[in-house]
Amino acid sequence: MWGGRFAAGPDAIMEAINASIGFDKRMAAQDIEGSRAHAAMLAATGIITDSDAEAIREGLLTVLSEIEGGTFQFSAALEDIHMNVEARLKALIGAPAGRLHTGRSRNDQVALDFRMWVRDQVDAAIDGLEALMRALVAQAEAGADWVMPGFTHLQVAQPVTWGHHMLAYVEMFGRDVSRFRDARARMNESPLGAAALAGTGFPIDRQMTAEALRFDRPMANSLDAVADRDFALEFLANASICAMHLSRLAEELVIWSSAQFRFVRLSDGFSTGSSIMPQKRNPDAAELLRAKIGRIMGAMVGLFTVMKGLPLTYSKDMQEDKEQVFDAADSLMLALAAMEGMAKDMVAQTEALEAAAATGFSTATDLADWLVRALGMPFRDAHHVTGALVAMAEGKGCDLPDLSLAEMQSVHADIKEGVFEVLGVHNSVASRTTFGGTAPARVREQVATWKERLG
Repeated sequence: MWGGRFAAGPDAIMEAINASIGFDKRMAAQDIEGSRAHAAMLAATGIITDSDAEAIREGLLTVLSEIEGGTFQFSAALEDIHMNVEARLKALIGAPAGRLHTGRSRNDQVALDFRMWVRDQVDAAIDGLEALMRALVAQAEAGADWVMPGFTHLQVAQPVTWGHHMLAYVEMFGRDVSRFRDARARMNESPLGAAALAGTGFPIDRQMTAEALRFDRPMANSLDAVADRDFALEFLANASICAMHLSRLAEELVIWSSAQFRFVRLSDGFSTGSSIMPQKRNPDAAELLRAKIGRIMGAMVGLFTVMKGLPLTYSKDMQEDKEQVFDAADSLMLALAAMEGMAKDMVAQTEALEAAAATGFSTATDLADWLVRALGMPFRDAHHVTGALVAMAEGKGCDLPDLSLAEMQSVHADIKEGVFEVLGVHNSVASRTTFGGTAPARVREQVATWKERLG
């Protein structure tokens, strides 16, 4: 590969550290697609003959079929997917294979392959997110009226609806989709034709190859084209945020499926047992998913560390960009699929949810709001009166609705019978009718909106 510059081959250790074929063979389809577009452009511009371009095209299709069929023999001595493909192409078609690399370098070739591979992963992540969102919207629609506790500090705060809680994650994942789409638009520029770093003297048509490979345009600076890995960093950053959202939902499923909460039941397909305790039903899928953020965020930090001190343009350090991205993409797609499965299968335990919603003086804020509306009391005064009533109920070992009117009037004489109309959890959620609120009517509106968006 090195031609006449070197008298001897690399040391075995150098060969081992230098080779990337063990992992970059995952980009075989992108490499061959890019080479086919490059060959077609070389023929269209008269740089190679049509017959050579046709031989290259047919040969590359043969190589692809061998790789997809599992019969291709990868060689570490050939370093990477690019040279493995080119060597096999030469064995198949002879001299025309040597013309394929005209006007191109491995620098812009690997930048192209990697960018196309990441673009495909972005598309897959968007599809996976939207499938998960549909599952959560279905849960929200089914449970628009189901009452559950809303928490702050993991303490019961106010009643909310199951549908409202599910839609909170739909909103988060919707922003993840938006981030991935934004990133895709930025990365959708072709580095092919930048050659090693300075462009090429051959009369290539970069617009032609960009269009053939579904890019919006060629990258405008050849140095940037071969040096840029922003697209991979942005993918990892977006994947980390998405994994964080998945981890938060997974944490809730772990808590909710516990014997102490019993809010949800996860299906057998996403639960495991114990080797020694026959009663155990462990939410292992949720726990493993909860941990994926560590791998994905670790990949992001790793690639930032690789790139942070590199001068322009290409350095061999950049070979360390791919394994981390490959692993993060695999982890993200597995996590999305697992969470979609759990979201489809999980069963809300509505009686336990409603019972928990009524604990912890969850309607105290409703009581304070009633004092403001019905008695014209300043909110801070209403807050104080409500706090005194909570203390009274706590001392009696009961909840607010269990206090008698006389007991309430002993704290504030103007309290009337109508106060009890706001103290039930269903009354509480029904009253939260502002846009973005938890009232069942608002939940159904948002469900309809998301169903239309997701199709």
